[in-house]
Amino acid sequence: LRAMVDREFPGRILLAEANQWPEDVVAYFGDDDECHMAFHFPVMPRLYLSLKRRDATSLIDIIDRTPPIPPNAQWGIFLRNHDELTLEMVTEDERAYLYEQYAPDPQMKKNLGIRRRLAPLLDGDRRRIELLNGLLLSLPGSPIIYYGDEIGMGDEYRLEDRDGVRTPMQWDATPGVGFSAADPADFYLPVVMAPGYTPAEVNVAAQRGEAGSLLRRMHDLLALRRNHPVFGTGTFEAVAAQAPEAFTFLRTSADEQVLVIANMSDQHIETTLGMANTAAFTSVRGDRRIAQGVASLAPYEFDWLLAER
Repeated sequence: LRAMVDREFPGRILLAEANQWPEDVVAYFGDDDECHMAFHFPVMPRLYLSLKRRDATSLIDIIDRTPPIPPNAQWGIFLRNHDELTLEMVTEDERAYLYEQYAPDPQMKKNLGIRRRLAPLLDGDRRRIELLNGLLLSLPGSPIIYYGDEIGMGDEYRLEDRDGVRTPMQWDATPGVGFSAADPADFYLPVVMAPGYTPAEVNVAAQRGEAGSLLRRMHDLLALRRNHPVFGTGTFEAVAAQAPEAFTFLRTSADEQVLVIANMSDQHIETTLGMANTAAFTSVRGDRRIAQGVASLAPYEFDWLLAER
């Protein structure tokens, strides 16, 4: 199948959707001659777990546990997709905790997961939405963003099966939300009408014209990431931090090195980093430098700092 795709459909990829531990999924890459990419399912729930626990230990552990993959292969990482937020790749205790924290209404549960979109999962908190997206763009792998999450779309979790996270894209505030000229009553799925997430409140057209919107912030982050290929291909190394709420790591390639710092809590923190040359790093998002190895972060803040050559 791979040989046929390479021969007849150059430039296309085969992406494996195997909800398994990373050491089991690597078989789908073959010897660089089977799937080009595979979803890294265990990363996703640990992002939400780390956020609630204010500690990224479980996330670091699963990345460290991930075996090497062929040089032309890549992981696909994501925050949400068109199914439930699957909780198969966690322990029973972790699953119970995630249900308690993110699915207070039993109707939010589906199979072994939670059928909610990113913004409602995070209570519409822009700081947490931007933090998880920032980590998505920073961690090893290629980030996959689900339609609507770039504008903070809501859901209708009481719909059947996974339909609550598959509602029409909210392009504008017109009755058909820019999705269709048909009568909305005839849509296969209804438009989201949950308070705070209606098309009048959340849509692409409005956010394109708003300088501080989530959509514009996502555009800016994606543009920054494109300027630093190390995020796509560099190695990952966790950096020790005095504060457990701080998630800090290095992405390194032959051409550049970026230090990622993130505050997983709702409190301002100052933390000493376990590396000697922090003064050599300068933020690509502002003018931040880390003086004397001490990083200061606002609640849910993250930053990318580039090493001097």
